[in-house]
Amino acid sequence: MATINIPKNEFLHGRWTADESAKLYGVNDWGKGYVAVNQYGNLAVRPTKRAEHSVDLFEVVQGLRQRGIHTPVLLRFNDILEYRLKEIRKAFDDTMAEQQYGGGYSCVYPIKVNQQRHVCEQMASLAVNLNFGLEAGSKPELIAVLGLSATAGGAGVNGMPIICNGFKDSEFIETVILATKLGRNIIPVVEKFTELELIVKHAKAYGVRPKIGIRVKLSSKGAGRWESSAGVRSKFGLFVSEVIKAVEYLKKHDMLDCLNLLHCHVGSQLYDIRVLKNAVNELSHVYCELVKMGAGLTMLDIGGGMGVDYDGSQSAWHSSINYTVAEYAADVVYRIKSVCDDAKVKHPMILTESGRAMVAYSSILVIDVVGTSRFDPNPDIVRIESDMAAETAAGAGGEVPQPVLDLLDTYKNLTDRNIVEAYHDATQARDEAMSLFSLGYMSLPMRAAAERLFWAIGHKLLEKSAKKGELPAELETLPESLSDNYFCNFSFFQSMPDSWAIDQLFPICPIHRLNEQPTRTGILCDITCDSDGKIDNFVDKRIDKRTLELHEVRELPGDCAGVEPYYLGVFLLGAYQEILGDLHNLLGDTHAVHIALDAAGQWHIEEVIEGDTVEEVLQYVQYDIADMKRAMRMDVEAACKQGRITLPEGKALLKFYDDGLEGYTYLEE
Repeated sequence: MATINIPKNEFLHGRWTADESAKLYGVNDWGKGYVAVNQYGNLAVRPTKRAEHSVDLFEVVQGLRQRGIHTPVLLRFNDILEYRLKEIRKAFDDTMAEQQYGGGYSCVYPIKVNQQRHVCEQMASLAVNLNFGLEAGSKPELIAVLGLSATAGGAGVNGMPIICNGFKDSEFIETVILATKLGRNIIPVVEKFTELELIVKHAKAYGVRPKIGIRVKLSSKGAGRWESSAGVRSKFGLFVSEVIKAVEYLKKHDMLDCLNLLHCHVGSQLYDIRVLKNAVNELSHVYCELVKMGAGLTMLDIGGGMGVDYDGSQSAWHSSINYTVAEYAADVVYRIKSVCDDAKVKHPMILTESGRAMVAYSSILVIDVVGTSRFDPNPDIVRIESDMAAETAAGAGGEVPQPVLDLLDTYKNLTDRNIVEAYHDATQARDEAMSLFSLGYMSLPMRAAAERLFWAIGHKLLEKSAKKGELPAELETLPESLSDNYFCNFSFFQSMPDSWAIDQLFPICPIHRLNEQPTRTGILCDITCDSDGKIDNFVDKRIDKRTLELHEVRELPGDCAGVEPYYLGVFLLGAYQEILGDLHNLLGDTHAVHIALDAAGQWHIEEVIEGDTVEEVLQYVQYDIADMKRAMRMDVEAACKQGRITLPEGKALLKFYDDGLEGYTYLEE
């Protein structure tokens, strides 16, 4: 027997509270103090983790709606970004003071994690006071980072460290050398030996003694989905034998003192702190040995890897981590200090590239439900028995198929004591009914009756199991099989690509009605035409949760078509999701709204970046808008001339076409 994972009926429970919703959705676990359920039953964001600095998400969405900004909308919280960076800074400062560590610390933001200009500009601004830096992994990113770090004086922002990773050609390296001459604190990291040769060549040509970094391939392996990106079979870096060759090459060219940084890559989203400890320990030993060989090393870059607890379980699991920011900092500093002290080597400045941990919490996607589909729990016995009577009266051997009779009998005689037996009987009868229909021995009305009875039996089984509080093992797949489809106004591929590509879990929760008990379970389907466009795996402390508890979507009153607004929030989307999103079904970027706190702790809209229009995404895939408009107008004129459409109808169609080109790519009210 397993604990049942479906909402219990209202008569089995007293008044539902916001605290129960917080527990049901794990808000306090994955929210880490940034998200809470407030007294109104709405989700509130706390950018500084203080209750008095609280932003009601439902209030924000309503305010945006009044301004003509409709969901889906991405909310960026600048204050969360600032608080998170200060949290990382403080963790390293505290542990360095406690352990009497002599080197400094800088966290470098790899802009590949989220290259949106507004995010990168804020990161560059915050980096000044925190002594943080930026990382570029390609030629376009290098151009962006040089622009972000520019000042009127030309020397760059406060000596901000700029790390250049990834493969580099001659033009890339020449740009880095010239930027060094300009005054930038820029460090190209050698990924293959030919890059070192180019660095030396251009440095001599321009009379520059650059800071040089080398990435070394460690024997220590990574952990998680990106385990193969670390270790000796990793994509980037030099083998130890090549590192020694690089030292000899630099010494030959009288540039060994320019070798200032040693780098490694342990992986991304490291869920187990032990993996990090082993890698940092090995890297520290390599560092000390190179210092003894005469290298001018002063910096140790342990790369990325600091993970995010997406499911809130605080465990060594793909969507979680078994450590805190403070523990991460303490282990890194301790390992480096211990090895350096034993080797009598000066403590280096520590660099990390913890992009995911820096930005993941700062972005939230809010989507709206536009409709649902479900298996009918009410079989309408009178209608079924009437259909059965009609089947018998049809003559010519017409009779009610036995599987339908068996399903009706099972439904009527289901009790608390025969739950498992009834499930087996219903499943067998359903399968027999489908076989008879496929062979041509069952009419369509009788197949419909069999389906309705089976769904009703399933719902009745779940209801009785909920009353007991336990779900028999044989029925564990039933909640998923009978769950609802909630159709949501967004593109799975545009806004949550990692969820589709690598089964990454992201916390999802209604942003309002949390003082009401959810009475439905469902999966979320997007508005693309792709059958993969759905979310059917959800955050939970269990390993596998295939449905999400949801509220009944209310129909609009009277003759109004549609449903009342029902909003869901998707959290921890700040890392990678925006930049990896595609144009599946030509659904473009969503609106992005920056929310900030003022001096009094009140929230306000700082900036609105409107999402892509239909015209913009069509132009992106090389459509000529003028030609399209011309073709439509000519087609309408021909139709009017032939009498297939009236002039007012033609005018309305062309207006719809023009308005559609200028409109949001998502559904609008």
